[in-house]
Amino acid sequence: MKIAVDFDGTIVEHRYPEIGRELPFATQTLRQLIKDRHQLILWTVREGHLLDEAVEWCRERGVEFWAINKDFPEEDTTKNQVFSRKIKADVFIDDCMVGGLPDWGEIYQMISEHKSYRQIIRSSMGRTSSDEAPKKKHWWNF
Repeated sequence: MKIAVDFDGTIVEHRYPEIGRELPFATQTLRQLIKDRHQLILWTVREGHLLDEAVEWCRERGVEFWAINKDFPEEDTTKNQVFSRKIKADVFIDDCMVGGLPDWGEIYQMISEHKSYRQIIRSSMGRTSSDEAPKKKHWWNF
């Protein structure tokens, strides 16, 4: 699976342009996702030396990305070819997603067990899908 991962606010606390402290279990989870054979794409607004610093920060912690701000490693944006800036990934991990960023343990569980965030939360509360409230009747169902 291709997984696009933001840097600031997702792997580390927001301190842009500096690098903030690592969020708990971020690099451990990323290393495990790589070990599970997922392709990780670093997907960040950083560029130039700020991007180089972020990539090196991750590399020092054992996180080697499959691609950085592009769809695949061989993509060459220096030529006069036109590429879409939109990354093509199966999953996006970003602190700006609706509902905010789950903790990294929940993120790993969603990816490895193919569960939704709702399923993870319900499971953590000891509830199952059979505990669902009955669906509301709509006027067209009478």
